Amino acid sequence: MIEARRLHILRAVADHRTVTAAAAALYLTPSAVSQQLAALEQETGHRLVERSARGVRLTAAGDILLTHANAVLAQLERAESELAAYGSGEAGTVTVAAFATGIGLVVAPALTELARTAPGIRVRVQDAEGDASLLMVLDRQVDVAVAVEYRGAPRADDPRLTRVPLYAEPFDAVLPPGHRLADEAQVAVADLAGDDWIGPYPGNPCHDVVVLACEYAGFEPRLEHSSDDFRAVVSLASAAAGVALVPRSALRDMDLTGVVVRPVDGVAPTRRVFAAVRRGAGEHPLLRPVLAALREAAEAQG
Repeated sequence: MIEARRLHILRAVADHRTVTAAAAALYLTPSAVSQQLAALEQETGHRLVERSARGVRLTAAGDILLTHANAVLAQLERAESELAAYGSGEAGTVTVAAFATGIGLVVAPALTELARTAPGIRVRVQDAEGDASLLMVLDRQVDVAVAVEYRGAPRADDPRLTRVPLYAEPFDAVLPPGHRLADEAQVAVADLAGDDWIGPYPGNPCHDVVVLACEYAGFEPRLEHSSDDFRAVVSLASAAAGVALVPRSALRDMDLTGVVVRPVDGVAPTRRVFAAVRRGAGEHPLLRPVLAALREAAEAQG
């Protein structure tokens, strides 16, 4: 009989693509992960993974089993949700991973609402970029991710996750005060093709949004300066180090006296934010109020 614990290990290896990374995410040793994979192969009678210098990939049999593993693990999440509901589920701890702006915009207001409506639920918050938080949910390190759409993100119909849309916001152009376009009411991304750029590091979902916006405008941005901290990005722009595209909410409550902020002309690049839980867990009596509070906080932002 196949053990569900080993299915979880198989999915982690498929997600992380190396035994070492999967072991770290699951708080196991690489040898323990390898032993569990070997036991799973013995249980199924099929070779499930192939190892190479680049890491590990699933065989055709492994892909078949992974499809069933996603369904089995989602059903186990539903079972836990129903059992928790049976036991009232009025008190407990929920861990939420979210990026910094998302914490300020929706997570913190949701905590305020939960303190009033569900005082038995204790929420622990971890700062994590949108791409990292989804893996943290899948690896059961956290219960909820507040994440951002990015190139390569799990699709909305991913069998491992249930997604709840929260909000979408445009990126604004941030220019040095003496910039040639500083007096314009709006700025076209294409008109910034010759400038030096400041932006997040590759891997940050906002990096993808900026690069794609420039690609659609017909050029590759010359990223001279990199920071995942938008306050640092604005500071560099104020020092005439370059131009940037920054999510509008990240500019709230920030000192903008040294820069010029303009909306993007035409279709603005957009950051789409959603909450995600493991598929089957959305009706858990501890998670349901948290997801509802996040939705309400997002709606309140207009």
